[in-house]
Amino acid sequence: MNFLEAQKWAFSFMDKKDEETKNAIKLLLMDIRGWNELQLLQNLRSNLTDSEFEQFKKRIHMYQVDWPVQYILGYTRFFGHTFQVTKDTLIPRPETEELVEWILADNPVVESMREIADIGTGTGAIGISLQLERPNWDVTLSDISKKAIAVAEKNASSLGASVNFETGDLLSVLRGKYDLIVSNPPYIAISEVDLMDKSVLKHEPENALFAQENGLFFYRKFAEEISDYLKPGGKLYLEIGFKQGKKIEKLFENVGKVEIRQDFYGNDRMIRVTINKEKKKC
Repeated sequence: MNFLEAQKWAFSFMDKKDEETKNAIKLLLMDIRGWNELQLLQNLRSNLTDSEFEQFKKRIHMYQVDWPVQYILGYTRFFGHTFQVTKDTLIPRPETEELVEWILADNPVVESMREIADIGTGTGAIGISLQLERPNWDVTLSDISKKAIAVAEKNASSLGASVNFETGDLLSVLRGKYDLIVSNPPYIAISEVDLMDKSVLKHEPENALFAQENGLFFYRKFAEEISDYLKPGGKLYLEIGFKQGKKIEKLFENVGKVEIRQDFYGNDRMIRVTINKEKKKC
């Protein structure tokens, strides 16, 4: 069987015949030989070996029972880099790339020095991507999960990022004050389970997805504590749920100036809080 025939077979086998499924099949085929998309197109008539086709069939069956393609492959692409992902880490999303872009746009001078922290780093995608774009930044990655930190350490090593690591809960592991703190915390309310994709619910770590207080627990914690960890005029960047913008803005109204930004789908997706020079109680 050649690659084109394998592609057609896999698509006919799928329950969902949408663009996402097509892309997943393509990624699984490309990984067989380590090809990019152009190389796959150039070699569609090439035959798979028996072992290659058996591996492909096994992976197609995994995808059919809702395994995310990133977990099947063991990696994903984020901000132009390849990051290892495991069941212990949330899969980085394209929307989060926009958060990285916002931070970089706010700090356009490559040679500038900044002390920053990426809280709840998971794979390390945000903090590592920032450090690779701004080599002079002193970047600390933290996570409560030792297994997630182990994945982030591997990603930093493979990508050549010079970052620091801390294991602990939220801001408690930080030392001193920072110019910038970023986080993509758990923000999904239990009431929103019915809106979620089966593959996410089945396989991605719950502690990286769900939060108490209708999804606002971690934002409240940040609002209460962040002024102790940022320099005057420092900035906090957070990814948020698409229904949470106004509620989170309210939480930070006495902490600093808040700006909400939308993602490329037009949903509220991230906020920037510029800390007041004089600390005020929340």
